[in-house]
Amino acid sequence: MKPRIQRHEKIIELVRAQHYMSIDQLAKELDVTPQTIRRDINLLSEQNMLRRYHGGATLGDVLESELQQGKRNSHQEEKNAIAQLIAEQIPDNASLFVSIGTTMEAVAAALIKQRRNLRIITNNIYVASMASSRSDYTVIITSGVVRPIDGGVTGVATVDFINQFKVDYAVMSTHGVEEDGSLLDYDYKEVSVMQAMMNNARVKFLGVDHTKFNSNALVRLGSITEFNKVFTDRAPADNMRKILDSAGVEWLTPPTP
Repeated sequence: MKPRIQRHEKIIELVRAQHYMSIDQLAKELDVTPQTIRRDINLLSEQNMLRRYHGGATLGDVLESELQQGKRNSHQEEKNAIAQLIAEQIPDNASLFVSIGTTMEAVAAALIKQRRNLRIITNNIYVASMASSRSDYTVIITSGVVRPIDGGVTGVATVDFINQFKVDYAVMSTHGVEEDGSLLDYDYKEVSVMQAMMNNARVKFLGVDHTKFNSNALVRLGSITEFNKVFTDRAPADNMRKILDSAGVEWLTPPTP
């Protein structure tokens, strides 16, 4: 195999694992010059494999689509268990924001089986589609630009739309939770929407499976301590429990079979 092809495969492997790699990081890992990495990223961007982003690269549309399909099929039992816990905490007749993500789609599926007369505002077209099957629900989908990879609606118009409402609950997920409790995601536009949801909800719920803890991403959403309750499929590590307990954040896991 040609060295350039091998290098391209390694670049894709590194970016897929970390979701963002700077040019300097890639140059160091591959022992080549930053100029070589820039040329490689340009070529891979033309193939929609990578996307140039702030002095580095993130996944392009082709790899994002593969990643999203993998997410949709992974850890589904854990996501369903988290969704069941969240649905049990949402009363009938409540109003709520529901954010992007496959865990949130599981939440929507749990809600429509159990809860009556909900008013749901969402930037997730899959959640909107599922929830609209209930004639007693009011479902509002935000304005904005639809991302084809996951059906998420983001952008300035989405934030402005969210800011028109004040709801009972914000139900959200995120890509990663660092050891200090920082919440991380990939897309600053999506993060802005979630921050608007947090600011306009009386009660905030976070649903994350165990794989999200210590998982990296580029953009900081906020802190896990800003939520009222955290729902996950396994008990958090000791240091995370201390962070949650000291902030008065309740954490819930499914009952042991």
